[in-house]
Amino acid sequence: MEQWLNVQTLIWLFPIAFVLHDLEEIIMVERWMDKNRHVIYDKLPKKIADKVIKQLSMSTAQFSVAVFVIFIFVSSSTYMASQYINDGPLGNIYFFTIMLLIFFIHVFTHIGQSIILRSITPGVITSIVIIFPYSIIMFNSLFKNQMITWNTIYVSLPFIIGCFRIVCCFCKSPTAGFYTQ
Repeated sequence: MEQWLNVQTLIWLFPIAFVLHDLEEIIMVERWMDKNRHVIYDKLPKKIADKVIKQLSMSTAQFSVAVFVIFIFVSSSTYMASQYINDGPLGNIYFFTIMLLIFFIHVFTHIGQSIILRSITPGVITSIVIIFPYSIIMFNSLFKNQMITWNTIYVSLPFIIGCFRIVCCFCKSPTAGFYTQ
């Protein structure tokens, strides 16, 4: 079992975990919003509810395009991490660490949404069943194999904050046509 769960295998499971999680969201988000728009307005202050509704009001096709764009980043970071292990020319563990941390933090947004709205929200099931355990195992493996240190995490934090700021600015844009994580 240890051989199967080596770092290389775990790294390549990242895009698979991402796809499984986002398929749940793609399948659920449009219909869930149609059924639960009133719940969002009941549970959240109007100003926040308006932002949530604006951010999540999209077609399945629009959501899928956003997921595809993010998938490009996830896949690129995975490839670079694999190259890092093999001393390849495009090796970079920082980009993978940033993407993995964002993915891990994203779990808590789904859990928070479900707690606040007191319902199953798009993405919460795979967040708890797949993403949270995968992230813990992946970080444990990266630390255990000395591929990252706490310094790697600290160096990555400003980029994570930057990513969240970009997403927030994008979501406030009146021309934003699709949801980003």
